[in-house]
Amino acid sequence: MRYKLIHLFGVVVIMGAFLAITPAVFAQKMSKLEVEQRLSDLGYWITKVDGKSDDSTRQAILAFQKVERRKRTGVLSAADMTLLQSASRPVAKYPAGPAHVEVDIDRQVLFYVGDDGAVKHILAVSTGSEKKYFDDNQWQVAHTTRGNFKVQWKYNGVRKASLGDLYYPSYFNGGIAVHGSPSIPAFPASHGCVRIPMFADKAVYKMMPVGTPVYVYDHS
Repeated sequence: MRYKLIHLFGVVVIMGAFLAITPAVFAQKMSKLEVEQRLSDLGYWITKVDGKSDDSTRQAILAFQKVERRKRTGVLSAADMTLLQSASRPVAKYPAGPAHVEVDIDRQVLFYVGDDGAVKHILAVSTGSEKKYFDDNQWQVAHTTRGNFKVQWKYNGVRKASLGDLYYPSYFNGGIAVHGSPSIPAFPASHGCVRIPMFADKAVYKMMPVGTPVYVYDHS
């Protein structure tokens, strides 16, 4: 039997038979500019909305995938794009002021929350890997302690440390800091610090003066 293929309202129909259509078929395509604009509107950190993909574009997509619990690839799938079109700005776990920083260990993201309790900026991060490492003549565990802290001190520039360079670190728990790093994988990989992308390190440094509250938690 020969089937006739026709298009009906954008859906392929075979006369005399039926085809299973996956939801991805209905995903509306978005240009790079539209993707960047949408991510920026939701609070994801894009250095410049210009339709030209750069590290901030990839990291913003990665942060979006982390927040929405999608597969962490840094590339939008058709399903991701559909979700992006209807997504809402994330909500802070601690909505009360003053302005503060929240680090969601489970989802591996940082929220900068304004005085009004709204999430203003979202960054992908990489926290402690929970693996053993040797430093200062002893074995230690790469752990990022959960809890409520405040920025204790800061270093305006690149601080040389035994485990590597820390870009514009803001220390909130002893030797643990929020700092820029050239390596922000999709999973926990640091020695305990909260790594953020280097395109945002100076700005975040300025946004976290001494005394800024820092809440570190496992998402629930």
